[in-house]
Amino acid sequence: MHSATTPSMPRLELPGPAEPLANWATRRGSRTINADAVAIETDTVTGSTAFVVADGVGDHLLAARAARTVASVAARVGARHGARAGILAAHQELLREVPEPSADSVLVVAVLPADGRPDGPCEVAWVGDCRAYRWNGRVLHQITTDHTLAEMWRARGLIPPARMDNVVTTSARTTRPTDIGYAATGSSTGRLLLSTDGVHKRLGIAEIKALLADGDTAGTIANSLVDTALQGGGTDNTTALVVDLPSRRPAAPAVLDERG
Repeated sequence: MHSATTPSMPRLELPGPAEPLANWATRRGSRTINADAVAIETDTVTGSTAFVVADGVGDHLLAARAARTVASVAARVGARHGARAGILAAHQELLREVPEPSADSVLVVAVLPADGRPDGPCEVAWVGDCRAYRWNGRVLHQITTDHTLAEMWRARGLIPPARMDNVVTTSARTTRPTDIGYAATGSSTGRLLLSTDGVHKRLGIAEIKALLADGDTAGTIANSLVDTALQGGGTDNTTALVVDLPSRRPAAPAVLDERG
């Protein structure tokens, strides 16, 4: 199974309190459909916010539908029950709603704790080769490990053939609970980046770090990431979701009483 993204992105917008601190950008590469999807949702009970980037497998409408389905479900369930639960729910919904085997997607989910819980931590879960990074103000850390044949070879000390980086070993359709990647990171400083492989397989770690460290807005940085990947020769769809963590958010205005 190839993890090729597909371009005119069915982007899913789920408005909520987190919108001012996060923004994303997407571009269609040389494909006919952009099958990437983005979802953001804040749960009214837990106060947690889930951010999801999904990458449909294949250049066809079912891939786009799969990405949109899993992004929506993973964001809704992840904000309430956690990142791993979001992926499991997305898996079940995809099998139920879109039974065609060619409807598939990979995805990454990051769940930030409610405001008032500094350095919460942030949960991250994934299947496939979408990635999550955290820039903490000094160091850029790749949180996820690609679920690809190439990574399996490297873990065994072998040099993989060229195209194995494009072959995923888990997906929203095929995953089992034990297949889901899981990690946690701090949530109080820096920025998060969730991206499809069209971005991070074209940009080096130093280039990604330099863009995230820029003092500009999350939206401007997201656009710079996707544009730089394509300008560097990328042909895949590119999607980047940038989240400002609390230390980068604008301070709340001071509240004065009637005495000033």
